[in-house]
Amino acid sequence: MNHTFYRLQVCYLTSFKAVYGAACNFNRVVIKQNEFVCNYLEIFEQFEIFINAKMHCCKVNSRLLARFVPFIRRSQGSLSSPTASENIVETLIPPNNSEPAVVEEKTKNPDVKYPPILDLSRAARKRREREEWHNKIKHLGTVEEKIFELNMPRYYGWKVCKIEEGTIPYDPLPFAQYVTRTHMVNEPGLPDYYDSLLTPETLDASVQQIKSQIEDAIVFEYTCRKRDYQFKEDELEDKCFMDNVLAKDMSLQVNRILTTNLSQNYTYLLESQLDIGPRIEAFWVFGGFEAPIETIRGRAGQDFTKEFRDEPVNQKLQYYGTPILQLRHKLPLKEIASIQESKDQSLEIPVETLDPRKQEYFYEHKHATIIPGFWPGDFGEFGLVSYHNRGYLATRPEQYSDDADALKTQAIFGSFSWLYGQACYQGFSTFQDPTYPLLNQMIITNGQWWSFSTYQLNTTTMHIDAINENPRRNICWITEPLKLFDSIEDGKVQGLNEDVLKHLIKFYVNAPEVKKGVEMKPYLSEEEVIAGIEEPDRRKWLEEKYKHLVSNRPRHRLPPEIYHWQKIYMIDHKTRPMDKKRDAWQFNPNIWKRRMDEHTPEYVPKFKRSYPKSKPEKWAPNFYPTIRKPIKSS
Repeated sequence: MNHTFYRLQVCYLTSFKAVYGAACNFNRVVIKQNEFVCNYLEIFEQFEIFINAKMHCCKVNSRLLARFVPFIRRSQGSLSSPTASENIVETLIPPNNSEPAVVEEKTKNPDVKYPPILDLSRAARKRREREEWHNKIKHLGTVEEKIFELNMPRYYGWKVCKIEEGTIPYDPLPFAQYVTRTHMVNEPGLPDYYDSLLTPETLDASVQQIKSQIEDAIVFEYTCRKRDYQFKEDELEDKCFMDNVLAKDMSLQVNRILTTNLSQNYTYLLESQLDIGPRIEAFWVFGGFEAPIETIRGRAGQDFTKEFRDEPVNQKLQYYGTPILQLRHKLPLKEIASIQESKDQSLEIPVETLDPRKQEYFYEHKHATIIPGFWPGDFGEFGLVSYHNRGYLATRPEQYSDDADALKTQAIFGSFSWLYGQACYQGFSTFQDPTYPLLNQMIITNGQWWSFSTYQLNTTTMHIDAINENPRRNICWITEPLKLFDSIEDGKVQGLNEDVLKHLIKFYVNAPEVKKGVEMKPYLSEEEVIAGIEEPDRRKWLEEKYKHLVSNRPRHRLPPEIYHWQKIYMIDHKTRPMDKKRDAWQFNPNIWKRRMDEHTPEYVPKFKRSYPKSKPEKWAPNFYPTIRKPIKSS
């Protein structure tokens, strides 16, 4: 006998909709009366098992199951045994066991953690992306990897505002204070802390000990030393150049005299390291400027960014400086003010939100380099004293009358950059504040005029997410220019200023000390530097790439150039639509956003592979910065 019916498929369904659909398929079964009743009962039994299983898995309650009753009752007439059908219905829907339509879901684990509810606006998403990158830099284990990661978003380097030590524009002080978050103490002079280092009697005795040696050095450098064979005639007539030459020679002489005479009582001077003409570079992110005109135009051209057209953006600053010499030690100097005192809102900082180009600073594509005059892992990690020249003042127009502001600007940028580099070598960065202050002592001279400055670094975070929330301030003290001597007559120094010698002695007797109870490198792993990595391939690769990166040499393949005729006829006016696309800028509109790791890996020749035809070994592995080991503070 032919019986046509749809066969119920018992399967793993995951929703009530699927259960309801299965029941509808069951209702389409064509049943002929009084024939093969046992087969129909068997089908109902299978459906009962299926429904009970889905009630357990999908939490389908009895009230929802009542929707299946009509098609079951319509099928009762097809059965020869009504009693059996009633039993089936009663087993499917137990009597007097109704439940509410909405049942509270209970879990066996009370400690369930649900993902947070996130703000999906554009500003919130961008901020989360920045925070994720900041946290990655924080948890990288070595100094070089942290600096390397700063360069990862830009293959050809960041577009940085270039700040050079000897190039200071007009009215520079407000800008320098703003971009370094520095409070300049109004009263000229050094902190009172220096008066407690030595008693007046001891200080006078030290001055008399070195006074005659300083006079001999002055006479030798200014009258006895012949420089005709060292420099050209036009260089000897250049006042700026000769001021720098005399500043260097006098600084070396003064440092030699002070170190030799004071090291007997202050033995830490024997442990200090001397750098002559070191390389000082610093890169940091600043978020307090107005948006550049290029950014405003780009945002205004898109509907979803029009409302953000005037919002500030992170801008990158890069400092380049070369001191005459600097002294370093393995221990840091004692701070003058605590971190809590640096949060005092009465420490005023001027606000200068104008585009740096309006301040006569210019942009250039450079890799982010942070170098405090030595490489990571060096024994002397903290600065004691640094000497800088002031020959550039000879080239400044006299009508400016701002030599004092120029010296303060030089002191701020030079001290901040040196201390910032030291902080980065301790594991901090432009996105993570140092957990303890760092102090620097700076001397600016041309051989005859001397300025003394003390700078305390309390914060390094000035990016767009912290510029308005960070209460810390850096603090700078500076003296007025002091004249070391008046003149030289008949081989003798006239009018030697002993106050200059006292300031010099105070700088050298300010002893470094151990910071008790402070983790000096909380954001570094046990490796600390690349040289501590155990994997030889990774260590060698990172060392080579890092040194090449900070050398700032141009890429082997220079960035594609847009010629002037292309800019005029193809970009601005679009008069050549039929020209074939051949240049890279025609396929990738913004080549400057290429990432550091977007390149073909290095090819491995067949004779260097373990199996010559092995395709996985065809390309050499890359070891870009990754989080491998936990940092000390985690």
